[in-house]
Amino acid sequence: MGTSFGRGGATTFQQDLQNSDCIVIEGSNMAECHPVGFRWVMKAKERGATIIHVDPRFSRTSAVADIYVPIRAGSDIAFLGGIIHYILENERYFKEYVVNYTNASAILSEKFEDTEDHDGLFSGWQPDKGAYEVSNWMYEGVDPEAAAGQRESTEGSGKQQKQPIQARKTDPTLQDPRCVFQVLKRHFSRYTPEMVEKTCGIPARLLTKVAEALCRNSGRERTSAFCYAVGWTQHTAGVQFIRTACIIQLLLGNIGRPGGGIMALRGHASIQGSTDIPTLYNLLPGYLPMPRAAHDRDFETYNELNESPSGWWGEFRKYSVSLMKAWFGDAAKPVNDYCFAYLPQLTGDHSHMNTVADMADGKLKGYFVMGENPTVGTVNGALHREGLRALDWLVARDFQVTETAEFWRVAPEIERGEVRPEEIGTEVFFFPAAAHTEKDGSFTNTQRLLQWHHTAVASPGDCRSELDFVYELGLRLRRLYAGSTDPKDRPLLDLTWNYGEGAADAEAVLKEINGYTMADRTPVDGFTSLKDDGSTACGCWIYSGAYKDGINQPARRKPYWEQNWVAPEWAWSWPHNRRMLYNRASADPDGKPWSERKAYVWWDEEKQKWTGHDDPDFVQKPPSYRPAPDARGKDTIAGNEPFLLQSDGRGWLYVPSGLKDGPLPTHYEPEESVIQNPLYGQQCNPARMEWVRPRDNPYHQPYNDPRFPYALTTYRVTEHHTAGGMSRWLPWLSELQPEAFCEVSPELAAEIGLTNGGWATIRSARAEIEARVLVTYRVRPLKLNGRIIHQIGMPYHWGSAGLVRGDSANELFPFVADPNVSIMETKAISVAIEPGRRSRGRRVATSGPLVRELPERGEERDRVAGRRPDAGHEQKLDQVKEGHN
Repeated sequence: MGTSFGRGGATTFQQDLQNSDCIVIEGSNMAECHPVGFRWVMKAKERGATIIHVDPRFSRTSAVADIYVPIRAGSDIAFLGGIIHYILENERYFKEYVVNYTNASAILSEKFEDTEDHDGLFSGWQPDKGAYEVSNWMYEGVDPEAAAGQRESTEGSGKQQKQPIQARKTDPTLQDPRCVFQVLKRHFSRYTPEMVEKTCGIPARLLTKVAEALCRNSGRERTSAFCYAVGWTQHTAGVQFIRTACIIQLLLGNIGRPGGGIMALRGHASIQGSTDIPTLYNLLPGYLPMPRAAHDRDFETYNELNESPSGWWGEFRKYSVSLMKAWFGDAAKPVNDYCFAYLPQLTGDHSHMNTVADMADGKLKGYFVMGENPTVGTVNGALHREGLRALDWLVARDFQVTETAEFWRVAPEIERGEVRPEEIGTEVFFFPAAAHTEKDGSFTNTQRLLQWHHTAVASPGDCRSELDFVYELGLRLRRLYAGSTDPKDRPLLDLTWNYGEGAADAEAVLKEINGYTMADRTPVDGFTSLKDDGSTACGCWIYSGAYKDGINQPARRKPYWEQNWVAPEWAWSWPHNRRMLYNRASADPDGKPWSERKAYVWWDEEKQKWTGHDDPDFVQKPPSYRPAPDARGKDTIAGNEPFLLQSDGRGWLYVPSGLKDGPLPTHYEPEESVIQNPLYGQQCNPARMEWVRPRDNPYHQPYNDPRFPYALTTYRVTEHHTAGGMSRWLPWLSELQPEAFCEVSPELAAEIGLTNGGWATIRSARAEIEARVLVTYRVRPLKLNGRIIHQIGMPYHWGSAGLVRGDSANELFPFVADPNVSIMETKAISVAIEPGRRSRGRRVATSGPLVRELPERGEERDRVAGRRPDAGHEQKLDQVKEGHN
């Protein structure tokens, strides 16, 4: 969503779903996994909205939907592409919105070539590097060298963006063959209902029914919404899954309007907060990039490479300077580059799976695991445990001694006798954690809403919050180095680290995050008050305003019936307490609501200001404003361009810069699929991240592997939470869901002899697990191009510890990831299943091969799979020709 609209957060808020005329829920079982937010879907249904659920498994969400669409796991781009095809072929798009608010009219460079020209690859593919050269994806007349900027990729270009990424040539009639609109039509021309049926198993008539429902409920008078969760994100093309929905919503005019938008349903109370104030290796708070060792020689260079000549990111320097003042206070001065040299610098990709692989290779000494249980919750638990065994020390903080904390004592390879605890040299430190009811602090929930929670009960024993733990650790380190004159110790000693006496005061942290003036420590009103001269400090610019007037804004609890339905005085939402992003698009180019029924914000001609039900997500300039030729930064955004964080103020149907795997979504199969790609010769996402480690991360054949004929997907159940640390130790929840299970259709059960309530063994090249069998019509066989495909569903919550125990489904999955955000693929895989319990002990790949090698194993198989036998981890495939995937 960041490359499509400008920000990566949900565009709307859950309460607004009640205003939708149609809601598509895909990649989520919202009724069971987000039951509180689902009430607003049901409100919409009560008012006559059409509810559509697209999922491999019929669930409680499906049961209340008006239309249920079964789909083959991992084929969502083909399905959504079919909707785009329907919209364009039948001219059902909201033309005035598309022409004025998107980049549909932009003319592309003559160098750009689509996947239609290269059987699934875009122009610029470099087989020797396994990556794209993206410069020829640019607009006509824009110098890609001058327009390339550091923020546009995780590595950074090392070039200053001197030229805005704005179309120099446009065709408002949308007829030019090289304009984005026509390129979009050609790109999705093959995504016909018949092709979707062959790819997804969705009958053509059902696709048309969904597309027509969306079109009928979108436009000037009506709006439709999309809701998704990790069923979309956890794929090797996960970013492009979401991008496809963004294109639909832009074509139909549903972004920035009540009842429209895209709701990213986060899987935890503060997953959104963990990316805003980030636990991500490559970001600083507020989505400022981490410095790169290869380019960011000093603070001036860092700012020059990251600020944009157009759009709101022209304000970048204000946020970076204020962040350094928040972290280092009076020590941060212009003369010392605001202590910029104190920050660590990226030398490569240090995302989770790369870190685990490096750990297994002996490149890490220590590892902190706080509020995570990765040996259960992420892929290939055996490789995780191999990495943990290679550490000098591990610090684990949790409510219970989880599988990650007990890897040295209780694990499949230990149970089997292949690894002995006394041979593991890792020193493990376990610290008991406080629950959220035992601490003050904030959640940032799925709709960017900061909500404050107060301590309800004292923590038992030695349990303490993460805030207290880290604060105390910092205090002890500072005491240890007090009086040091060694320059390398200055970052620790100059750090602002005063959040209370004894235990840390969470509100003191919130005040720093909000920002204040350096002169008198007065809280600033919001990010528009921040300066680039060192006179303001701010720990996270997008949260600035959360402590406005010295008041804890997230702690507000004024109910909506005492204000308007948007309820701006209930808690606080970033940015600037705006509940709906890009809401300038709720008005037409002249600033008038598209319709009174869907009015949200509008231009008040008499008062010469934007007003409405929400804080306008726009600069206070009239619709008639047009930038001067020499305008810079936010002044380059015209009064009729709603997407102010984009360099051109428009929603991007086509992404000219910022993605690694293509400017348009393209259907690729999962890393390990049960079928060959029906649309292109290119089998998988060409830019995907792979870890070629045959011993501990072996891959299947990319498609039609006879050893693994069935598709498997994972999901959550209401009674357990993620990796189980918050639920499998609770007797009442454990009683409700006591055992790991797999769901299979009656047809598959009959085919291989599975019995309801009996045992099944499920196997991949990485692991062999067992689960109870649930024979159910909720998982149905799909017919793809005359072939029957069986799918298996498994929740992933169980592990070897807790009151209820079972094998973890994620043991089966390989290390492979989306190239844009390094996220794992856990929603689609090929497996084998057979009746009966697994072999003695649970077998894992780190203990030796689990399955027979195919006769064609060797160079030919590696060529077909597109993998180089001599490659290290994170290698990509070579090329599409001669059957490469």
